[in-house]
Amino acid sequence: MQMRFGLVVLVTFVVAMSAGAQTTQPAIDARDPRVELRANQAFNRGEYATALPLLNALAVVAKDEPSRLGAFQEKIRVCQKALDALKNTAASGVAQAAASAPQDIAVDPETRKKHPAPQLGVPEIMTIKELGNFRYDEEKGGNIPDDVKQLSGSTVQLRGYMIPMDQAEHITQFALVPSLFACCFGQPPQIQHTIVVNCPKGKAVSYCPDEIVVQGQLTVQEKRDDGYVVSLFEMAAGSVKVAGN
Repeated sequence: MQMRFGLVVLVTFVVAMSAGAQTTQPAIDARDPRVELRANQAFNRGEYATALPLLNALAVVAKDEPSRLGAFQEKIRVCQKALDALKNTAASGVAQAAASAPQDIAVDPETRKKHPAPQLGVPEIMTIKELGNFRYDEEKGGNIPDDVKQLSGSTVQLRGYMIPMDQAEHITQFALVPSLFACCFGQPPQIQHTIVVNCPKGKAVSYCPDEIVVQGQLTVQEKRDDGYVVSLFEMAAGSVKVAGN
């Protein structure tokens, strides 16, 4: 009962944020270079409610710079699509939110369920939380369990939600995450619960706000940028489809 009440509150919060974001934001000085940095950081994390007003302000300032304006407008479209999808989901009830609520999966070294060795030619079907069922030190790194590392190169099938990383329509790379609700409102998933999905060359996909199923070859590797770990899991997508289809 307590979880259901929490989900109702969350859905109410989503609708309120979508309807009133423009009236509660403080004035934004888009000429400050830090605003663009903050906007890009929020957008790349999937924190669309934070990114949208910043991008709108930047678009006004860049109205006489077509290349910059186009980039801002593309990101604004992604934000609006994601937030509209959340609003529509909230209006239809809490069922989908309940389905994507965090699962209690053991992550401690003593209690976590180890992954069996992958079978050649047989896709491993699991949830994102099951794949990343371990604690990870994002500052130091180096503590991916051996049974997870052995999954590198195998074919996996994962369900989750899409966060575009390049464009709104012809998407070639996106993050697959367990839930959109937390991402859009400032609670990005842990790095071990984020899958970077790369589409084959010449086979871009369109943005989908619904739960999707992605199957492809998994790569398990710590990738760093400026000394920071930016990803642990990447997938070369073989297929991307709406869950249930």
